[in-house]
Amino acid sequence: MKKRIVTLALLLTLSLSSIFANGTEGVNQRVMNSFKTEFANARDVKWEISKDFVKATFLLNDQVMFAFYSAEGDQIAVSRNILSGQLPINLLSDMKKNYAEFWITDLFEIATKSDTAYYVTIESGDYTIVLKSNGTFGWELFKKERKSVA
Repeated sequence: MKKRIVTLALLLTLSLSSIFANGTEGVNQRVMNSFKTEFANARDVKWEISKDFVKATFLLNDQVMFAFYSAEGDQIAVSRNILSGQLPINLLSDMKKNYAEFWITDLFEIATKSDTAYYVTIESGDYTIVLKSNGTFGWELFKKERKSVA
């Protein structure tokens, strides 16, 4: 349950616009040390501090990445937006087979120390659906909303 709450919090954080701090004010030294150890070549780092975690948004190898840390400096997760061609082949095949009438509006990979998951937001004329990968073999429904008719 706790893992699902953390994942949901991370999903919402990635999906919503954020206001970033320009510097490192408010970021504790444990978090800074952990980040510098893990991402020594990171550029353009921006920090956001929330009640439950600290988020770093940065460039690494010309790709925007997001790292999430606890106040104690422990890495919670690392995330990045990806293209559909970067999905494991089983997930891509399953998506083409079962969701051919939908188009992808958001796709990201999130890695923790114990797991890597993929989240995809797909849309049709009637629905917006968020799917979470079930390992590398298929998808499970994370959220489904009917679009309102204006």
